[in-house]
Amino acid sequence: MKYKLTILFILLLVFLLPAFLFWQQALKPVNPLAKNYISFTIEKGEDVRSIGKRLEDEGLIRSGLVFFLKARFTDFGKNIQAGDFVLSPSMDMMTISDDLLHGTTDVVLTIPEGWRKEEIAMKIANTFSIPESEILSIGREGYLFPDTYHIPKEATGSQIVKMMEDNFAAKTAKLNKNALDKYQLTFDEAVIIASLVEREAKETADRPLIASVILNRLDIGMKLDIDASIQYGLSYQPQEKRWWKEHLTAEDLEIDSFYNTYKNPGLPPTPIANPGLSSIEAVLNAPSTEYLYYVADKQGKSHFAKTFEEHRQNISKYLGL
Repeated sequence: MKYKLTILFILLLVFLLPAFLFWQQALKPVNPLAKNYISFTIEKGEDVRSIGKRLEDEGLIRSGLVFFLKARFTDFGKNIQAGDFVLSPSMDMMTISDDLLHGTTDVVLTIPEGWRKEEIAMKIANTFSIPESEILSIGREGYLFPDTYHIPKEATGSQIVKMMEDNFAAKTAKLNKNALDKYQLTFDEAVIIASLVEREAKETADRPLIASVILNRLDIGMKLDIDASIQYGLSYQPQEKRWWKEHLTAEDLEIDSFYNTYKNPGLPPTPIANPGLSSIEAVLNAPSTEYLYYVADKQGKSHFAKTFEEHRQNISKYLGL
């Protein structure tokens, strides 16, 4: 009898010890040193098996199975909240589980399309008490993707910038980045064009055609003559308390700046703003046209022309000039 109990004990040890070690390992963070955050949404009525699998697929937990077992055989699974969460691979499973029970205390940060990085840095500084200089020193103009973010209150400037740049990479990952090979343009140059389109277009439907005008001008070596690039070069306007000067003068068009596309041929050296996905897509999917000019009417609708004479007629017709 004692022999049988010994054998049983050994068998239990053989099976239970690995299971215990596996369980303990699964509770640990995927990457304790990770500094990035990932947005994670739980839909109302979603089952715990699906939640666990997605957490594992996103690299937030080590084992979806352990998460499922924990949820299935405790009250934890009944109390998971639906909603948006911001989680990190540096969090262990218990911390993640607790967040899913109590919701988040994250700060919602909304960045509009077409803001320059100084505007973004100011918004982050006011929201998180992070120095603007910290954002400006590491943020890349054009790649701080405009979106609504749920950000932990304790996030650093570098973490916020990385979240925005990672979002840019994720949102543009499936785009045809070789679409502009015929113009011998890189994707980074497409982002510069998209930033021009973002600031110039008042209506979404006009974006592809404005992109075609810019591409046509680049193709024949014609200066772009884009007001938004002048506004970017002029920088902050203390009288107007804004970054984008509303009414440009003839003197403004003569500023000595690499961003003066009235004087310098080709593209500006960097994006002039942070474009949204629709502006980037407008550039990559720009239609083939013969348009070289456009003018926006008083309602913001753009009107296009192939020749300067047609352009002058549009200016007279829509602006009365």
